[in-house]
This record gives sequence, structure tokens and C-alpha cells, in this order.
Amino acid sequence: MNVRSSWVAETGQTREDTRLTQVGATTPVNPIQARSGVLPGSYDGRSRLSGLLLEGTAAMTATIHEGRAVIQGETSQGVYPVTLSSPEVITFAAGEAYPRVDLVVLKIYDNLYDSSNRNEAKIEIIQGEPGQPSQVPDVPPRCLPLWKVTVAAGASAGNGGINWSNSVEDLRNPVVAIGGILPVYNNAGVPGAYPGQYQDNDSAHYLQRWDGTAWVAYPKEIGGIAPNGMLSTGSYTGQYRDNSGILQRWNGTAWVNYQPPVDVETLSTGLTMATGWTLVGFAARRTHRIVAMTITVNRSGADITANSAGNITDEVLCTLPTGWRPLVDTEAPASDGYGSGGAVLTTNGNVSLRTWSATGVLTNGRNVRLTATYIQ
Repeated sequence: MNVRSSWVAETGQTREDTRLTQVGATTPVNPIQARSGVLPGSYDGRSRLSGLLLEGTAAMTATIHEGRAVIQGETSQGVYPVTLSSPEVITFAAGEAYPRVDLVVLKIYDNLYDSSNRNEAKIEIIQGEPGQPSQVPDVPPRCLPLWKVTVAAGASAGNGGINWSNSVEDLRNPVVAIGGILPVYNNAGVPGAYPGQYQDNDSAHYLQRWDGTAWVAYPKEIGGIAPNGMLSTGSYTGQYRDNSGILQRWNGTAWVNYQPPVDVETLSTGLTMATGWTLVGFAARRTHRIVAMTITVNRSGADITANSAGNITDEVLCTLPTGWRPLVDTEAPASDGYGSGGAVLTTNGNVSLRTWSATGVLTNGRNVRLTATYIQ
């Protein structure tokens, strides 16, 4: 029978039926087969793949930590789900006259196919042939390679054993449920199974989508900013890309460095006049937090006379509107065309005249103009 089902028939469900119809952690390879691999995840959330981790614990022994995996059988044998529920210690054979490459694997024994008289999953070491250079051993069916370990010539428990810091290569790759976003871990170059499949490429720092022939950076799609080095020619006018830290826009024929519009604010009202002064004109402009303004006021009160040092009693002219006041007290020049002096714009918004030409008189009816520029 070609149509298989799980938990429908009252009797007769086979192990093949169960494996072929399980739809859990099965990243597809084709319509009926799944990719073999390790389920991602870690206890602290900081690692993409911590299941079936190898840790060197002695000269010639290592511990394989707990984890879950799936192993695709040949053709239509289905997917074997496997769990290592607690750490397991493995021991490597001593080194020989030449270096040797061993494989640590998760192997399925299924007597129905291998006539092994065994039906179980095991963590095993497939020992390679020593030589110069060393040859990686072949991987038998229903077997998931996890780690490649180089055993140096003559390595043993008595002379230092395996150098765990530089003799181990991680061969694990992750699998997720159908439709899930696949973490990239030793599998960046593995083709996708269907257009619209996604993977998260942590090394390249972006999401990728399988377009039927290649993994394409997802931000390259409409509306996204293409990552640096991904696009040489734009796909549509108004598309953006990152060019080594410079944002560029495709204008239909070429990439042009993007210049954002300058945000400019202007103001001509909102001053509160002090007693003895009348507003003649006010103009303020702000862009990139830089404020420039000109204030012209008319003296409507009594004459103001400076002493021989140019000092006068501080005279408040007006108050700036909220939002346009300086963050620190700011000096500004002032003049009426006959004399000149200094004014200050304070953080509370007061604009005050503080000095004038020595023995000069600022008479009633004169216009005083001051200018100021400051950063907010």
C-alpha cells in the first residue's frame, strides 16, 4: 500500500508508517524526505545549537551532552526521531603511527534494513584510517555525523591524549519544523527545499529567502534596504541599498547617495514683550538643532544712558517662546545704528540688554536689533 497513515487503523500500523507520517522537526529536502540534523536551542538562549555538544573531559574521552535529532533513512524509510536524554561518555582509540580522523555519529540500527539484529539508536565513533594525509571515514546509511576529531599520531592517555582545543570540528546542522525559520549553523550552502523557505544567517546578519535557485537576502525584497554588496543594479526606482555604510537610492539608471531632506523650522511670532519695548520684527530659523534669529524692538520707554564703562542696568527686552530657548546662556550683539552693546539670551527665555556704548544714550523711539545663533 502506497498511502501511509498514523493512528488511523486499529491494527497493523508499522514503524515505517509512523516515521513517514511524522511532521514535527522535519526540514524538507523533497516532498517525502527530510533533512537529517539536530534540533536547535540552548538552556540560556545564547547558542543556536547546544544539543549533542561534544566536551573533551579527559585525555582520550569526551562527553556528548543531551539533545534531540532526526535522521532520514534511505528512500522512503522515513525519519527516525532520536533523543539523548542524558550525557554520554565516549572513548577514542589511541593514536597510531600516523594521524587519524574519527567521526562521532548518531547511528540508527534497524534490523529491517541492515540485518544487524538490533533496533536502537547509538552514539558511536567511526574510526578512520591513519595516514598522510588522513582520510575521513565514509558515513553509513541512517547515520548522522556530529563531530570530526583528529587523533594525533601516538596520542594516548599517557602522553597528553587529544588536543581538544584544536582537533575537533563541529559537523552538526540544525533542522526545524516545516515552515519554521532555519538557523544557519554549518548549513549556509545547503539549498532550500521550496521557494519561500527562510533561514536566519547569523554570520551575514540577515534573514534569507530561497527563491528557487539561491538564498536571497530578505531585505533585498521590495521595500527593504539591500545589505552591502548584495546589489550592483537596482530592481526599481526608489530602491535603497547600504553601500559600505552609505545609504544609496536607485534613480532608475544609477545608485545615488541619499541626501535626506533638511528639516527646517521657522518662527516669526510668539515673543512676549517687556514693559518699555515694542516689537518691530522677529525671525527665527532652526535646522539640525541650530537656531539663528534676529529680533528688532523699539524703545518705547525712557532713555537709557550708559556710564563711562558702558554698563547699564540689565534691561529685559522680551521673552522667547518655549521650545526656542537656548540650553545655556548665550551672548548676542545689539545695535541701534548709533551705539552698540551686548545682550544675553538666558535658559528661561529672557532676552536682556546688558551693556551699551560708553556714555551712549539709547533714546526713546530708537530701534534696537540683535542677532543670536546657538545649538539646542
